[in-house]
Amino acid sequence: MQREKKTEIITLRVTPRTKDRIRAKAQELGLTVTDYLCLCGLGKKIVQVDGLDKVLSELKAQGRNLNQLTTLANMGKITVVYGDRLAENYGQVSEQLRQLLRR
Repeated sequence: MQREKKTEIITLRVTPRTKDRIRAKAQELGLTVTDYLCLCGLGKKIVQVDGLDKVLSELKAQGRNLNQLTTLANMGKITVVYGDRLAENYGQVSEQLRQLLRR
């Protein structure tokens, strides 16, 4: 899905203190000032999940490990017990995280 190109400019005047606070909040949430202000202006709920980056990093590592095990099993070098269940559970966790991130 291609994102719509941002071509319009909105100018607003704020105090230096307000500008600093907006930048700080955007940075705290890992957003650009533009994205932060657009989300706020459109009434979107902004949720910060502490530690999510660590969870995603771990999930990616587990996914790589699962792929390596699958490759070795397909080559006949190892026998995987309950591999289907493991892959299914991994898929469910991944999908639940995707749904959380879409909110």
